[in-house]
Amino acid sequence: MTKPVAVIGAGLVGAGWAIVFARAGYPVRIYDGDAGIRADVLAGIQSNLEDLQSFGLIESAEVARGEITVCETLDDAVDGVSYVQESVFETIPVKTEITAALDAACSPDVVIGSSSSGIPASAFTEALEGRQRCLIAHPVNPPYLVPLVELVPAPWTDPAAIQFAFDLMTAVGQSPIQITREVDGFVLNRLQGALLNEAWALFEEGYASAEDIDKTVSEGLGLRWSFMGPFQTIDLNAPGGVADYAARLAPLYHTVAQSRTEPKPWGDDLIHDVEAERRTHLSKQDLASRREWRDRRLMALAAHKNKSSKEIGD
Repeated sequence: MTKPVAVIGAGLVGAGWAIVFARAGYPVRIYDGDAGIRADVLAGIQSNLEDLQSFGLIESAEVARGEITVCETLDDAVDGVSYVQESVFETIPVKTEITAALDAACSPDVVIGSSSSGIPASAFTEALEGRQRCLIAHPVNPPYLVPLVELVPAPWTDPAAIQFAFDLMTAVGQSPIQITREVDGFVLNRLQGALLNEAWALFEEGYASAEDIDKTVSEGLGLRWSFMGPFQTIDLNAPGGVADYAARLAPLYHTVAQSRTEPKPWGDDLIHDVEAERRTHLSKQDLASRREWRDRRLMALAAHKNKSSKEIGD
């Protein structure tokens, strides 16, 4: 029998993690310190599961929903579990407090992963008696549609804990990567940040509208990036592969990099201007429905990728 897992924090990310584990047949104990969130979380999960079933991504929303139990206390949530996925509000004080509580409540052999998107585990686990079983397991939101998980050790994380998390994430259908040591932003947000910083700069300098910058990705770069990464992309974009591509275009990219030697923060006026343009395309009142649209598009893409993988044996 599969041992339960605990999800601590029942916001968007925590609820998404609950779906990841439940659809893979793992009993899930979910807990949040906010009673209102605990009361509402299952309704949102049920809706998402029904959407997944409609796209053929799970066989039964009812069966997956039956794996999830909302717990009224932290102790109840972690009792007898094999793994804890912490997904609370991302500040060092909050992470420090909840991780200390988890370290005290969990059996010594339970691995504790944090959904932190940028705060390294060393910032909130150093003082823990069981710090060696703690690591970052950073998902992409929503985790049940975007499978990547970044596994990042603190300097004291036991390699066995990383391996356990890697095997578990693989078993539940995620796509984990192992980052060898802590770095600000990990890998995903460093890559995303490079693109975002250039996008903000191009907009601020008047080279293109926010809409056209978005289109450059959605109708250009993003089409390839939906099924292969940057190194594979350039490997296929020159007759002789990566080395040939570098010989042709490395000087151009070096020149581009040199043009951004003094990066600037996103200023208030710049943020206001981008916000104003975005609101001409999407009102604040429509943000929630547009997120639902995004998730359904991701479901359609996931279904297509699943079908394509089976057809070509990838």
